[in-house]
Amino acid sequence: MSAAAAGTPFDVGIGIGRVHGLRFGAAGGRRVLALHGWLDNAASFAPLAACLPGLDLVAPDLPGHGHSAHMPAGTDYTFVGAVHQVLDVADALGWERFALLGHSMGAGIASLVAAAVPTRIERFVAIEALGALPETVEQTVPRLRDAVESARGLPQRALRVFPDLDAPVRARMRVNALSEASARLLVERGVRQVDGGYVWCSDPRLTVPTAVRMTGAQVDALVAGIECPTRVIYADPPQVYLPEPDRSRRARLLPDGDLVVITGGHHLHMEQPREVAAAIGTFLDPAS
Repeated sequence: MSAAAAGTPFDVGIGIGRVHGLRFGAAGGRRVLALHGWLDNAASFAPLAACLPGLDLVAPDLPGHGHSAHMPAGTDYTFVGAVHQVLDVADALGWERFALLGHSMGAGIASLVAAAVPTRIERFVAIEALGALPETVEQTVPRLRDAVESARGLPQRALRVFPDLDAPVRARMRVNALSEASARLLVERGVRQVDGGYVWCSDPRLTVPTAVRMTGAQVDALVAGIECPTRVIYADPPQVYLPEPDRSRRARLLPDGDLVVITGGHHLHMEQPREVAAAIGTFLDPAS
């Protein structure tokens, strides 16, 4: 049985449609909403959840990912839009206050949620991202043009059909430097069956560049506005888009935060779940 099978499937209805996911642990533990990375899905938290007993950990497939609904035609995937979707999921679960656990893009989205609604967020664990990816003012127009051009060309692209899961598993292993076990967890939840094999079920629009990003100063202000206790976990060596010393400098802007660095890769929560769980320690325990 795969690690993903240890989670209980769930789904809730929000404005854009049905959001599916996996629920780990049991009711009564600290409520934790776990947000996955770009083109990942809820299964990415299965290995780590197994090392964090006692939590009521809910990992949704974010819209456009996994089994969840795609955004309606004519709309975009944005971090600000994702804030409302995350809060809609929490509302559907009946959670007024809860903790956040995010990886990569999910940690970026969770940063905005924590800054936007401080009265609702108890604690925040950010893995491999904090805030949002910044952009220089000079790149504003080139980025916008690239995003619009890419989006307008998407309808012409056909989805590749894989006869079996071996090729997509190898692709995830290669692109993300993942073990076969971790890649297979993501792929099994990230494809759907069609005539002749499998296709990715993620929305192709997720590959369109973000049209507008915050400036560095805006991202700094966002991080400084996260009021809840926050633990940041980074992998070493750093990703090219999260270079040192800037990523550590940004973590120091947190009013109530600390930083842990672990030798490993970007998906360290999947590849080294015990080490990441040890770094989280008692931070998410109900009594903390």
